[in-house]
Amino acid sequence: MSENKHTRRDFIKKTALSSTALMAGGVLPQFSAQSYGRILGANEKIKASVMGVNSRGKALATNFAQQDICDVIHVCDVDSRAISSCLDALKERQSVEAKGITDFRKSLESSDVDVLVIAAPDHWHAPASLLAMQAGKNVYVEKPCSHNPKEGEILVEAAKKYGKVIQMGNQRRSWPNVVEGINAVKNGEIGRVYFGKGWYTNNRQSIGIGKPMAVPDWLDWELWQGPAPRKNLKDNLIHYNWHWHWHWGTGEALNNGTHMVDLLRWGMEVDFPTKVSSNGGRYRYQDDWETPDTQLINLEFGDNLTMTWEGRSCNGKPIEGSSVGVVFYGEEGSILIPGGNSYTVFDLKGKVVKEVKDSKEIDPRNATNPAEHLDALHIRNMFSAIQDGTALNADIDSGHKSTLLVQLGNIAQRVGSSLNTDPKNGHIIKHPEAQKLWSRTYEKGWEMKL
Repeated sequence: MSENKHTRRDFIKKTALSSTALMAGGVLPQFSAQSYGRILGANEKIKASVMGVNSRGKALATNFAQQDICDVIHVCDVDSRAISSCLDALKERQSVEAKGITDFRKSLESSDVDVLVIAAPDHWHAPASLLAMQAGKNVYVEKPCSHNPKEGEILVEAAKKYGKVIQMGNQRRSWPNVVEGINAVKNGEIGRVYFGKGWYTNNRQSIGIGKPMAVPDWLDWELWQGPAPRKNLKDNLIHYNWHWHWHWGTGEALNNGTHMVDLLRWGMEVDFPTKVSSNGGRYRYQDDWETPDTQLINLEFGDNLTMTWEGRSCNGKPIEGSSVGVVFYGEEGSILIPGGNSYTVFDLKGKVVKEVKDSKEIDPRNATNPAEHLDALHIRNMFSAIQDGTALNADIDSGHKSTLLVQLGNIAQRVGSSLNTDPKNGHIIKHPEAQKLWSRTYEKGWEMKL
């Protein structure tokens, strides 16, 4: 896209990352972006590039474009159909014409791009985030921030090394009534909290048994796989069912559990557990789905604190009247935060003491765009961090910690035993089989390196 130069403030300067900093230990050795980070003035428009726009990414692209201080200038996807659809949607949200790009690395070469928004499959979240920071870009990455714990640790270090803003899509940390509810927990409205429960329910159907298929002309299958070791394409994989394969996805626990576990960790003010266990499996159907469709993750912390997350992908009966939510249990009552921007305080007998609601309803099971007006607050928080140094509501440090909790649950599930963990960093203690799942094997040349 050609830039209207006279709209740029004269004092905006380009600060180059040296080619050595870009390439030394870079994610993709074959990538040699000549990009620069811009110093933004308080009134300067932020230029965004969105990676992965088939579903959730399309919603994010239009939400970013909706903000008066942002233009989406690049739409990146390995599916040419998704690019076309997203470009059409953007025409209704902004006057600037965005450019469609298959390979997001080409977008990172542009000095115009300030932020890379990542909504590609899970196996791309951390590698793309690292690559963007190494190219001098800020990052908005959807949950989970990583495919495995090691990737999360790398991102925490990368944010420090490259000095970029990286916001994770734990959007509820910016929803006003949810924030108020969490503060109520922290401020002792129900006394000392000792137990928290989160959940997610749905009625997902079988994905069947996939058959090998030829790569369609609209798909760059090689780039879709990216950092993941190569496999043949099957007809029941793209664009959503990769979630249920360990090779690319992270199951319901990280697909939806991350949000609720993050609320629990936030309200209970804990970081890393001492013990983790998980029970469940693929119970409902016999098909290619590998991750659990039914799962109970239990996390124990010091000081007599514990939390649990329940996932039911194939039985959508709500808990506490909501398909998704958390409850904090304390010595003097409990606090419920369901799927929306609301919370309720109960006494020990279950009587409602206080109820705070939002006038707008949301659908937590909407995988694409459940709460656009609220998510915009999260986006604006990131913009303030970039322009004014405002603290992020969901920085990568908190994002990694919350992601790690459910990753540990998945690791316990996969090895079939509970895990003892170091409360200082969450590392697995004396379990060689589980420790192997702390990281992953990458396609040669795509390894994550600082």
